[in-house]
Amino acid sequence: MLTITATVTGLMPGAVRAAPGGAGSVVPSVVPELSETTRLADRRTVVSGDRMYQVGAADGSYPATGWHIRGEMGGFWTPPVKLLDGIWFAVDGQWLTATRFTNGAGYTRMAFPQGVERTDFAPDGTRAALIGLRFTGPARTVTLTVQAHSELLPAYPWGWTTPGAGDTNRPDTGAFDGRNLVFRDGGYAALVGSTRRPDGHRLGAGMRGPREPAVVCPEEDPAPPRCDDGPFGRGTGGELTYTVDVPANGHTVWFAVAGGDGGAGPAAADLATALRDPAKALRDKIASRRAVAAYTTVAIPCDPLLARSVAWSKQNLADSVQQARDLDVFASHEGRENPPPVGTVPRARWFGAGWPDYPWIFATDGEYTAFAAVAAGQFEPAMDHLRALRDISDLVNARSGKVVHEVTPDGQVYFGANDDAGNTDESAKFPSAVALLWRWSGDDRFRDEMYDFSVRAMRYVLALDADRDGWPEGLGNVERPGMAEEKLDVAVYTIRGLRDLADLAASRKDDATRQWATREADERARRFEREWWFPRGVSYADSYGTFQRHWTGVTPMETGLSTKDTATKALDQREKACYTGEFGLFHTGTGPTSAPAGNPGPVCDPVVSTVPAERSTFSLNTAVMAVAEGNYGRLDAQRRYTTGNARIQLDPAVWELPGAMPEIAPSPDFVANIDQGFLTRSSVLQAWGAYGVLWPVVRQYLGVDPDLGRGRLAIVPDSRTTVSARDIRLGRGSADVAVSRNGRTVRVAVDVRVRAEVALGAVLPPGVSTVDVRLDGRPVRHSTVDTNRGTEVRVATTKGRHVLEVRW
Repeated sequence: MLTITATVTGLMPGAVRAAPGGAGSVVPSVVPELSETTRLADRRTVVSGDRMYQVGAADGSYPATGWHIRGEMGGFWTPPVKLLDGIWFAVDGQWLTATRFTNGAGYTRMAFPQGVERTDFAPDGTRAALIGLRFTGPARTVTLTVQAHSELLPAYPWGWTTPGAGDTNRPDTGAFDGRNLVFRDGGYAALVGSTRRPDGHRLGAGMRGPREPAVVCPEEDPAPPRCDDGPFGRGTGGELTYTVDVPANGHTVWFAVAGGDGGAGPAAADLATALRDPAKALRDKIASRRAVAAYTTVAIPCDPLLARSVAWSKQNLADSVQQARDLDVFASHEGRENPPPVGTVPRARWFGAGWPDYPWIFATDGEYTAFAAVAAGQFEPAMDHLRALRDISDLVNARSGKVVHEVTPDGQVYFGANDDAGNTDESAKFPSAVALLWRWSGDDRFRDEMYDFSVRAMRYVLALDADRDGWPEGLGNVERPGMAEEKLDVAVYTIRGLRDLADLAASRKDDATRQWATREADERARRFEREWWFPRGVSYADSYGTFQRHWTGVTPMETGLSTKDTATKALDQREKACYTGEFGLFHTGTGPTSAPAGNPGPVCDPVVSTVPAERSTFSLNTAVMAVAEGNYGRLDAQRRYTTGNARIQLDPAVWELPGAMPEIAPSPDFVANIDQGFLTRSSVLQAWGAYGVLWPVVRQYLGVDPDLGRGRLAIVPDSRTTVSARDIRLGRGSADVAVSRNGRTVRVAVDVRVRAEVALGAVLPPGVSTVDVRLDGRPVRHSTVDTNRGTEVRVATTKGRHVLEVRW
């Protein structure tokens, strides 16, 4: 029996625990559900496990979705194979259309007017999805009809590649094995079945529930707002019927979808495993998401929206974890070639970038997402993501050190081979991601495992300097016409990557590498402001000697490379209407331009650019801006950007999928996803936006800065923010932190449960000096240091419970 209400009690608001040190604040224990009743047919949904996910609509339908394989990116997928376009249910001949949709932590629910509730989830570790139909009383007998339409095809090739999906996708066949629908296409197989034996079955070409006859999407736009199958679809259908006796207290019928690229035998085994005890599988799923929720539970009295965004962002990251087996690695050179594989990666695990069109392995996405992951306590998937990048890169790039850009879960490397032009920044960011995870986890084995590749990555980057001016060539995050060969973000991340590599080398006593990396970083840092500042733009050049107002102009502040005076000028400029809209930072700001379209917005500088503005607000752009503001203690300004990302995730007036942070916010140059056709939307769930929520709260509000590889931990929160958090994961332990202020006194209460030398402190408000510093009620010696965040007061202590009071 499906006992979702009882099971999810722990996910409801109200379960609280006092903050550490008796500070009096409380934090919610886990994530509540979020529900929506409007425009359900227009809202995409995502239900994911680490080996299976489905994308549909909130009314229980499955419109043709996405553009990589046009119209085929929705439905049921087990990487690297799609199984079904969708599954539809009817009660007594009436197809179910939801009137209420609810998103939970690891599951979704839909309510139907026929007295039926549907719960969807995907158990982790198995290639199966489960659907529970709960029939409420009164006692009755109903006829239940289930239709499924297959679409067995791989994640690659895509619609426009050589060959394309239209060239390679073969017709599916359907069968009935006495209990289940069985679909096949060569070695691909999909099964649909239930805990009950059906009364009857049918096989046929359609079987799309209420969407018969199907509307097939054209290969090119214009397309209807909603269609049912992509132009390359070769699926088939099947139907199962059941007689269900519903008692007065209700009854649940479970269904499962299973399959993969190993044939019908393994698919049948996965189906049987999923259906063995679905209710327990649901309890296990929710328990796993409680574990996710238990780390970094925060309360921010002055900004409860941001606290809720922290809770949901942790779940968004967990939703994004994917796995695949036996990736046959080859470089397609942007889909133009199809050579034999150069090798096989037995297992890969990663943070999928975005759903439905980017659930794959991306370097830049994973490297940004790593900062959110450590703040959320999700070390392991971030580590595995870097391992996957290393393993695939070493195969396809013959151990050159270059990091691949984009990889589908069958091993196709779309971009990022040695003879591709970029993305140079992704190789430069790799050592920084390794160092980040080492500092938070204290895991020397992980550092040692990734060290050789990190060294090779930075040596590869520095070799990309044909003119020998010190700035590597190659693409960065922005790929737009008119940019010079050397990009700002590449230069910035190269300096940071060298410094992080030097830190890793020092910890391993590799003095030669430490000295080389330090020397190279210092030389570039010494020249950076002089060579990259663009004074007429009151910002940095986007690429060497050019100014186009791209969001990457914020990266010097995001990494803390800028001096405080320069950062103040640049951040002030980026906060203006030329660069920032309702939900955050534009991709490309507005101003004078020679582009034919002209300038559609205000003017904040006199520079004439060669490109048009692009006033689309990506959640990553806004995240980078939020982090940049926080690095310089500008928390009041930062709130505009943390709120922007939180709203597109949690504001019912804005969200598409409640609780999911999308790729792009509604913007002057980007129509809201929900108002676009299903073939052209941006991602409904994108992992990297969590960077702009979790990192500002944990690293900047709470000031948690571990260096556990060396047995050190700093907790230096900002004194202007009342905030508390418990169970911030640190190595094999954790810490609670609570910050409160009363007049001219800030109180920092901690409970540190990891072995470390602890530096406990606070960032003072601007313009004040300390009068009295007490630790655990007693006066204590302290030090002060000026940082980009402001003047920090610090005292030395140890693990355990402590209360620091600083009065000025």
